[in-house]
Amino acid sequence: MTDNQLATNGTSPAGAGKKQMILNAFVMNTPGHLAPGLWHHPRNKTDQYKKLSFWIELAQLLDRAGFHCMFIADTLGPYDVYKGPANVVPALASGAQFPVNDPLFLVPSMAAATKNLIFGVTASLTYDKPYALARRFSTVDHLSNGRVAWNIVTSYLDSAARNHGLKEQIPHDERYAIAHEYMEVLYKLWEGSFRDDAVVADRERGVYIVPDGVSQIHHKGKYFEVPGPHFCEPSPQRTPFLFQAGVSKAGNDFGGKHAEAIFVGGQTPEIVRGTVDNIRNVVKNEGRDPNHVKIIVGIGIIVAATDEEARAKRDEYIKYADYEGCLALFGGWTGIDLSAYGDDDDFRLSDSPRVRAIVKQWAETVPGTDNLPWTKRRIAEYLALGGMQAKIVGSPQTVADELERWMDISGVDGFNLAHQVNPGSFEDIIEYVLPELRRRGRFRATVEREGVTAREVFYGQARLLDDHPGSKYKWPAGEPKPPFLAAQEKEESNNPTETEETKPESS
Repeated sequence: MTDNQLATNGTSPAGAGKKQMILNAFVMNTPGHLAPGLWHHPRNKTDQYKKLSFWIELAQLLDRAGFHCMFIADTLGPYDVYKGPANVVPALASGAQFPVNDPLFLVPSMAAATKNLIFGVTASLTYDKPYALARRFSTVDHLSNGRVAWNIVTSYLDSAARNHGLKEQIPHDERYAIAHEYMEVLYKLWEGSFRDDAVVADRERGVYIVPDGVSQIHHKGKYFEVPGPHFCEPSPQRTPFLFQAGVSKAGNDFGGKHAEAIFVGGQTPEIVRGTVDNIRNVVKNEGRDPNHVKIIVGIGIIVAATDEEARAKRDEYIKYADYEGCLALFGGWTGIDLSAYGDDDDFRLSDSPRVRAIVKQWAETVPGTDNLPWTKRRIAEYLALGGMQAKIVGSPQTVADELERWMDISGVDGFNLAHQVNPGSFEDIIEYVLPELRRRGRFRATVEREGVTAREVFYGQARLLDDHPGSKYKWPAGEPKPPFLAAQEKEESNNPTETEETKPESS
């Protein structure tokens, strides 16, 4: 079996009964995603992020190797907290998520050059109207033959809010309240605008869409008023496969209701276990099968033939790290400007409880650092090769052992694998790690069904599952109008709105 062969979704004899891993490549349309400064490493070509050839070659590599998904992060504003306010300079030399191009435009070309790879695209619903976003994702779902997924975010940067015309961010929990209604609008557009038998494309009769097969959605809510109908005909999935990333209570509640896969973070599998259990409880309380949400954790891997060679590779990479860029990312992620502290301050003793808690976790997981001071430099070194995610450095056996340990303890379904250099990191994973995982029965060696939609890969059908809240907006063939609309009209007729004529006179 070669590295580029694909396998079935079942288990091999060597790993009979073991849960197989979902593996995604975690990238961003920028020079410096989670490794500030490494864009100028001799092996790295992320400064070519503006060229389609760079992305097509990466997509083909991942597709041949059997990766499930290319998960593309995004942000709508620069990290400008460190040495701020509104100071982008620390991010510039390192390309630390600055500049950033729109990820969605990459997908059609990559999809045309691949057979099975899914493309998970991050897009914020806070600064985009639902009608416009629905059209863009339907278009790309068509052009990718249903291999697009949407990573739903509400955005968290003040810089994004300012550049989208707001003086400050919409409060956190209100962003999620808006997001719930936003999704309702999208489900109505994607699932309820076109009847299942609306598009006939009958050349003999000259009928493309039957006259009674399209309906307005008549959405009027607290935040949105969208009459509809959707402007795109139904795409292979209608609703793109839904990723979500958010660890707050409001974020978990949102993901438990809407997401089909959730991206989480955490320094240890024991910590992530608590997150996983909480998410599955929320999913269950929403009336959904807890197994109908795949949970993916982010991890950075540096692998070589031996543990010693992997550690040497890590030490060589760190020489190219840009510490200012690392601290710029930290400021954006946490809202804390470390430039206010001294270079020798030990953040294990910080006056910021949040920084103290973060550093404590790192100190417990990085060998040999639990009794050493965690200064700004040590924080930057930790962030330089994979951001705030957990890291694994070692031989194929060491990496596979650790990934299995994470799977078994945390209960996650798979991993978003960050890169330090690209090309380089994913090639190393393909050469060293995937054969070892396949030998253990932990990763597929062939694709069971080629060319299927994203949702079919994970759940066996292209459309939303029946227990998903978006399913109630489906418009089955033969129905005179969307059932959700018929129910809405019936409720309105049973509870007529008071008019001036029917109002009782005030005393």
